Amino acid sequence: MSVIHVSVLLLLLQLSCCFRTGSCGKVLVWPVEYSHWMNLNVILDELVRRGHEVIVLRNSASIFIDPSKQANIKFETFPIAATKDDLEDFFVHFVSTWTNARQNSQWKYFSLLQKLFSEYSDSCENFCKEVVFNKTLMTKLQESRFDILLSDAVGPCGELLAELLKIPFVYSLRFTPGYTMEKYSGGLSVPPSYVPIILSDLSGKMTFMERVNNMLCMLYFDFWFQMITKKRWDFYSEVLGRPVTFSELVGKADMWLIRSYWDLEFPRPTLPNIQFVGGLHCKPAKPLPKEMEEFVQSSGEEGVVVFSLGSMVSNMTEERANLIASAFAQLPQK
Repeated sequence: MSVIHVSVLLLLLQLSCCFRTGSCGKVLVWPVEYSHWMNLNVILDELVRRGHEVIVLRNSASIFIDPSKQANIKFETFPIAATKDDLEDFFVHFVSTWTNARQNSQWKYFSLLQKLFSEYSDSCENFCKEVVFNKTLMTKLQESRFDILLSDAVGPCGELLAELLKIPFVYSLRFTPGYTMEKYSGGLSVPPSYVPIILSDLSGKMTFMERVNNMLCMLYFDFWFQMITKKRWDFYSEVLGRPVTFSELVGKADMWLIRSYWDLEFPRPTLPNIQFVGGLHCKPAKPLPKEMEEFVQSSGEEGVVVFSLGSMVSNMTEERANLIASAFAQLPQK
């Protein structure tokens, strides 16, 4: 063998040490509509880009999850009794009630939220039953031999599917009311003495009476969580054929991907399997369209105000839109 051949062989051996081996897997996804899907979709696109096979479970009345717009992702559609109009009406009612409920007192607001989430919980349970009691679909899923399940934690059922398929699962989550699911199932510590309960509107600097209020909020959400999840315990036990609680199954999650920034959260103890992934949906900046660039450049020294709304903007009332517009009209910026 010539010196050149030996040199090339040694170079290839050295280069091989710089590469890591890996294998692609099959990922089953249990999503939630609207902005939840938009955030989850970013993760799915990256998984596909890295060679993994992604299959999304969607119901037949799905609003935002459109297979025709996702050529690189596979979809498994299961039938449900509700129509697309039914789901849209429900979410419009959900968001408008939640938004307008803040005009009430704190405890009236919490009471309305409890009623809303109880209705949403019933809806999620019905969707879940349509899947787990569909023998043809479950057989197909079991034969597919998935490696992992990715689920949005605010849409219960992913944990049950993972248990039935005997595969690990990962949650994507922004928060649950009162951090209840994160506390009771994820093991996240939320000391009420210095960590404001989510939705309480309290800050990190609380007076003694605000700490008392924070404690009462925590107890309220804890009671609420127990009441809502208790209804599903019998259902999960029935499906699995053994006594099991909702919190027990949720607690088996291998990782929690929290859609927030660690440095923007209130200081508190955390766990190794809880990762803050805020900003995953952000993409590199692109040049502005010509008309918008001209608008920005014409703003002068004051500059512009960028105000972005979520996927439910179409449900905003005219009164609220006018209120926002009148507030911006008082600013010197464009």
